[in-house]
Amino acid sequence: EQLHTGRLALYLLGLRATCPPASPQRSLVTWLKYYLEEDWTGSQWHGHPLTNYYQYGLGVLALCVHHKRVREEVIRRLLTAQHRGRLGHGGNAVDTEAVVALAFTCLERRRLVGTRLAAELKVAAHGASKSMAEAQGPDGIIGNIYSTPWALQVFLATGTCQMELVFGRAMAVLLENLEAFGTAATMAQVLPVLHGRSYLDVASMHCQEKPDTLTPMNIEPPTEVPGNKTVQLVVECPLPWCYELRLYDQLVPVPAAASLLDVLWAAAELEPRDFKFHTQDTPQGPFLTQVLGLEARQEKRNYWQLLTAPNTPLQMGIADYRPQDGETLILRLSEW
Repeated sequence: EQLHTGRLALYLLGLRATCPPASPQRSLVTWLKYYLEEDWTGSQWHGHPLTNYYQYGLGVLALCVHHKRVREEVIRRLLTAQHRGRLGHGGNAVDTEAVVALAFTCLERRRLVGTRLAAELKVAAHGASKSMAEAQGPDGIIGNIYSTPWALQVFLATGTCQMELVFGRAMAVLLENLEAFGTAATMAQVLPVLHGRSYLDVASMHCQEKPDTLTPMNIEPPTEVPGNKTVQLVVECPLPWCYELRLYDQLVPVPAAASLLDVLWAAAELEPRDFKFHTQDTPQGPFLTQVLGLEARQEKRNYWQLLTAPNTPLQMGIADYRPQDGETLILRLSEW
């Protein structure tokens, strides 16, 4: 059975922010503790969680925000993974390092661990903050556009936002790319930063009875862009998975407002026997898992990388990125 450590952790973080009655969240917190244990014991022979360190760290963070103690062994697993450079297991390393740093800072600030361990966690969190600052690209992005808000949350939580140049450049690029945050999960990680907050601030909220001031918004449907465009779609599979690098290379006509996901559907309609793909629904939107029968699997340490020619990684998911007319898009089976 698939574990839902990360999804339940995100839900509990959101639930804490809404100040609900205590009763409904107690059982969920208990389930999260159970998931954390199952996540590790189910894959203990491999020395990493069944899911990944991102979800594992997110679970620890959610428990801390709910003022729940975590076994020292659980925390030590994250410390060991950080010291050995293993936090990239199963996902973006910046995302994972940021979530783990927030969890460490929360445990230390809320005094949910002993003095000696608290000191170790503080050093580890500041070390993660420094490495994320060093990982900032020339465009201001840290990791990718979706991991940038996580890094900014760490800067805010650890007090390292005094690095004004790094923080300012990252915030500027974030404000320029807000349209990329179109799902509930991505909005949740960027909204605190836009208000100068991190998930740690949720832990110290003082819940009081307040009148409901929410009002529905009248959201107008997006304006349709007239006309069509043509996109060059390329599928690459390097060694050791394939003997032939380029498996597919075709022009695909689509409407002018089409996303990359629309391009994939159009390619499948044009050549139903030659082009097939599968996606998996995630809180961040659909995730590409299989192309032309080739499945990206966590145990194989590979994934389908999205690029625009010649070799520029996309900063958005397949449902959010809208290619330009004449653009060449590459789906490349890559190793992480």
